[in-house]
Amino acid sequence: MSQQRRNDFLIPLLAVVSDITAIEAAFLLSYWLRFYSPLTSIFEVTRGVPPLSGYITSSIVFIPMWLAVFQSRRMYGARRNSHLSDEFFAIVRLVSIGLLMIMSATFFYRGFSYSRGVFILLWGTSIATIATGRFLIMEFEKFLYRHGRELKTVAIVGSNETADAIYSLFISHPSLGFEIVGYYADAPASSSQNLRQAKYLGHIKSLPNDIAVYRLQAALIALSYKEHPQLLEMIRDAEGLNIELMMVPDMLDMMTSRIRIQDVEGVPFIKIKEIPLSTWNRITKRGFDLAVSAIILVLALPLDVILAIIIKLTSPGPVFFVQQRIGLDGKTFDLYKFRTMRSDAEDSTGPVRARKGDNRVTPIGRILRRTSLDELPQLWNVLKGQMSVVGPRPERPFFVEQFRGKIPRYLERHRVKSGMTGWAQVNGLRGDAPIDERTKYDIYYVENWSLVFDMKIILKTIRAVVFGKDAY
Repeated sequence: MSQQRRNDFLIPLLAVVSDITAIEAAFLLSYWLRFYSPLTSIFEVTRGVPPLSGYITSSIVFIPMWLAVFQSRRMYGARRNSHLSDEFFAIVRLVSIGLLMIMSATFFYRGFSYSRGVFILLWGTSIATIATGRFLIMEFEKFLYRHGRELKTVAIVGSNETADAIYSLFISHPSLGFEIVGYYADAPASSSQNLRQAKYLGHIKSLPNDIAVYRLQAALIALSYKEHPQLLEMIRDAEGLNIELMMVPDMLDMMTSRIRIQDVEGVPFIKIKEIPLSTWNRITKRGFDLAVSAIILVLALPLDVILAIIIKLTSPGPVFFVQQRIGLDGKTFDLYKFRTMRSDAEDSTGPVRARKGDNRVTPIGRILRRTSLDELPQLWNVLKGQMSVVGPRPERPFFVEQFRGKIPRYLERHRVKSGMTGWAQVNGLRGDAPIDERTKYDIYYVENWSLVFDMKIILKTIRAVVFGKDAY
């Protein structure tokens, strides 16, 4: 096996070994919980304890079946920058499918009497053990990348702001696992400050001939729509060559990201825009919002009282900050937050966006902003139906008027309810991050909503709050 492709072998192999170990451990743990753990005092064993060998034999038979289910959903590919939240819901879904297959098989097999309690426990234990194994592999993968091992050799194609951002991202985050050898463009970068530090590899058309020279495994393409003819030429020249082409869409691509073909009595219609949430999806999302917000409000009530007292004692002014924001369908509503700035913060300046090191922020306000605890009162906005737990962050009318004429498709954000957290925020676009970048992520969320997507964002939000440093 060539050194170039070895980094696409180790991590998938470890994932397979981990899943085998995790599933076997889940069988053993479920057997113990059902027949020997303290649970037996609640769920008594009335028909005797079946031999462990029957479950071990079954696991040997069923593990390949389970692995096949995982492989069918591409769970053993070479991964880059994968967090557990990216895989957790896929694990739950695939474990459920695998368990249904196992239960169906055991129903027809009468040579051994299986306990239904074991299978019920197996669902939870297998999710826990598989997820734990995957988490450990992800951490090991990042460890290898940080030490320069198993890196994916790539080149950037383009020299615009997007290419500059890609280079800056991968250089500042070595744990992503990419080794950038340089960039291809019509000419060396001039205005892109970060990209000028990279090696200029030549014109775009030189890339196919350099694949073997630099042992390139992937090209990260950041070209504008005006440069697409060069892209098509490069793709033709790369035919028959082993290289992965990964393209970052420009704004024109974002505008057509959800093209669908719908056939009506033989007439094909190109659907370039559709309603983001059906009636049932709106009901589902609203039910989820009510449940989550009500639970958190009850659990966080003692903390809210403590924070309110601290705010009142450390800074003159009201405890809560109420501000008009733009939400669903462009309608205004009053958004609630714990006050984190001086009461007269904008008396002399008018509306000004928060920025790093903002001297208007109170001492306790800095802590609240860093931990996002200042957002807790927005749960009342969610209960009232003005906001959702997950969605594009609402902006003030003053800034909406500014952005709507400058940022393409900015108003598309208002096709769903605003959220306490969103896809842009969990991808690091908080604080004074560029609005055009935030908008791209917000539109992606609007066009790709699902309940699982919301849950994934919530898990990522918890991680961002604990480890993130871009809230101020």
